[in-house]
Formats: sequence, structure tokens, C-alpha cells
Amino acid sequence: MSRVEGKVAIITGAASGLGYAAAVKLMSEGAKVMLSDINDEMLKTMPERLKDFSETQFGTFVHDVTNEQAWIDLIEKTESEYGKINILINSAGISLGADIVSTEFDVWKKVHQVNLDSVFLGCKYAIPVMSKSGQGSIINISSISGIVAGWNTAAYNSSKAGVRLLSKSVALYCAKKGYDVRCNSVHPAFVNTPILDPIKQAFGAEEAVAKLSRQIPMNKIGDTDDVSYAILYLASDESKFMTGTEIVLDGGLSAM
Repeated sequence: MSRVEGKVAIITGAASGLGYAAAVKLMSEGAKVMLSDINDEMLKTMPERLKDFSETQFGTFVHDVTNEQAWIDLIEKTESEYGKINILINSAGISLGADIVSTEFDVWKKVHQVNLDSVFLGCKYAIPVMSKSGQGSIINISSISGIVAGWNTAAYNSSKAGVRLLSKSVALYCAKKGYDVRCNSVHPAFVNTPILDPIKQAFGAEEAVAKLSRQIPMNKIGDTDDVSYAILYLASDESKFMTGTEIVLDGGLSAM
């Protein structure tokens, strides 16, 4: 198992959900990973949760992804400890807000700060290091909501659509500069992670999953492996000619 052997990755939102799943998948395939998350209590559990891996294979960093200096510190720490950065996975995100009229401006700004500004900061400060580290891959976790709109998800739609177009701009920038650094986005539909907890609390877990599944042509929601395998492909040299595009994992939703 060595699809990303010798590579060094930074993963935001790595304490749970898609970020954690990506970390496990990449480490299983030989990568060293810096796990970043704002939840320091969850990060403290990583040695136990990742006990199947050597503690030299991962590090942790308490990280507010909206803070510019925190990004600078994270990049510096990762390069200092591992000597390079080959992979950046911007996975941290939140789902807040409502329709355009009901969404408070503070909520709008917070969603964009976490979902979009953080991706800008990560790319801005990682690219100079990645460009001198050999082949590099930036993987920005967007959403099907960045492609297909909903009437009651104005801020989330906007932020995730921004991630999609920003990823393309980053890809073209790196190509024009002659950097061997690719950038792509991943667009899952509903995946069984903690981001669905508010819906489960509102309807009950079983009914919530059934309700969401009815919106998908395949009549089921995704699991973290569906996304982490796509991330692994983009992180590996198998995707060395893929940049400026996206992988859509939506059970057929966007085909309707």
C-alpha cells in the first residue's frame, strides 16, 4: 500500500468527518500527515484513534482556518518537521444559514470565512513550499451545493461555488508559473458525517437519512470512503495530468 508513499500532506478539519477519513486513507498508503483542526480536544485523541500508525507519521496543529497567521505557522511547522509539503487538503467547513432574506450578514460572513477564505489562505501560503517540494496536489473539498443550488442555502451555495472557481484559478496560476502543483475540487452530495447531525437531531437519525436519500437518484447517501478514495486518487501521482477540474460524487443528483 504505497500510492502516496513518501509524500507529506496537510489536512484541515482533520479531527472528524471527511478530513479524518482522508487522513486515515493517506496514511494507510504511506503519507505523513499534519492534522489540523480547531477542536483541540478532538486532536488530543488522535494518538489513540490512530494507534495503528507510527506517531512519527502524523502531527497535530490546533488551527483556526480563518486566521492568516495560523496558516503561516502551520505551513512553517509542517515544512520544519517533515522537510516538504506535497499535498494540501482543505477540508474544514461549516453548513450554516438559510434563504437569502433570512440569512444574517454575520452568518453569511462566517460561512465564507470558514469555507472559502480558508481555502484562499491555504493555497496562498502552501503553494510556495509545494512548488519546491516536487509534484504537488491541492484538493479543495467543495460540495454538490457548489454546483446545484438550493433555495434555502444561500451562503453555503455561494461559498462552495467560490471554492470550485478558486480551485480553477489556482490550477491555472500554478501551470502558468511552471509549478508541478495541481489543484482540483471535490463535490460530494450528502455524506454520513457530523455535518448531518443537525438534520438527524431534527428528524431522528433514521428518518433524516431516508429523507436525504430520497433526493438522490441512487436512493442512498454517501459514506466517507466514497470521498476519501477520490481524495487519494487526486493526492497520488495517478492523477498527474488532472488539474483545474472537479470530481463530483453525488449519486446522480446533478444529472437530473
